[in-house]
Amino acid sequence: GFSIFYMGINLGAFIAPLICGYLGQNINWRLGFAAVTVGMTLGLIQYRLGAKHLGTAGQLVRTNSPDERSQLRRSLSLGLGIVAALVLIPLGLHVSGMVHVTVEGVRTVVGIILLLMPILYFGALFRSGGWTPEERKRLVAIVIFYIAAALFWGSFEQAGSTLNLFADRFTRNAVLGIPFPSTWWQSVNSVFIIALAPVFAWVWLALNRRKLEPSTPAKFASGLLFVGLGFLLLVPAALLVQGGGEGTRVGVGWLLGVYFLHTVGELCLSPVGLSTMTKLAPERIVGQMMGIWFLGAATGNFIGGNVGGLFETYPLDKIFLAVFATSAAAAFLMFLGIRMIRRLMGGVH
Repeated sequence: GFSIFYMGINLGAFIAPLICGYLGQNINWRLGFAAVTVGMTLGLIQYRLGAKHLGTAGQLVRTNSPDERSQLRRSLSLGLGIVAALVLIPLGLHVSGMVHVTVEGVRTVVGIILLLMPILYFGALFRSGGWTPEERKRLVAIVIFYIAAALFWGSFEQAGSTLNLFADRFTRNAVLGIPFPSTWWQSVNSVFIIALAPVFAWVWLALNRRKLEPSTPAKFASGLLFVGLGFLLLVPAALLVQGGGEGTRVGVGWLLGVYFLHTVGELCLSPVGLSTMTKLAPERIVGQMMGIWFLGAATGNFIGGNVGGLFETYPLDKIFLAVFATSAAAAFLMFLGIRMIRRLMGGVH
């Protein structure tokens, strides 16, 4: 089910770079970002108008307990207050001249927040009472999957930084002699997702019927391995452009291979991760666990952006090899820990 859902959201991810990227690179970036705004607004309108078809799915379960309603209001107020403080305090300090806010400073603060949030959250979760021994084991499994997912997205999300720079500067962006904007590479992953998601859904079901379906930890390990192999594939291409002199570019086949491997890795890990989080999480914190899952993706984006910042100062082949080594090491550790993690999962496949 999650594989089909994943295919659906990638329909939009396929169209967006084609429109916004073309407008940005061929006309101006103001128009490109304006198109982004229009698209997001239309998406929100569509969601609101289509909500009536969702029935009660995802709706907040109302409680008649005054204490629980009061606790919910306090939690919402606290959350909104924290968000407002994180935005308004730095803005006020910058406007008043007391603190000079820089991009580098914002990046450092965001990195600290992304590092501390899961540590504080999981720490508070384990300190709180009320968990059965089985639930505690499953929470440990969730922590392991969170770390693995953050490492995966740290490699995968370089599509918008390192890989996009490689496409723009070192790739002959043309098919059958017809040139295309380098931003269109951002749609390639979605094309592969749309094509391969039904195949993966069928494969998992077929293997499950034969009792041969890989376990969730094995799928995570495979996802990490495939994303690493994508960067390993790009090492020879990096050596070609570095050794060929200024203006040397490689063909589109290199990046097509990278995105194919990355998509296979994504389909091994991401839909499986979404499904596993809902199964492992205690019922009363399922929503929070889904949020934590996407926090892992945000952490990965931050890691990927920082690696992209090395593009100008480090040899490309060394960057790609380092990313491969990190992903492969994480995959190896996941493979080693399959039995232990499955025990922690307590029967959840």
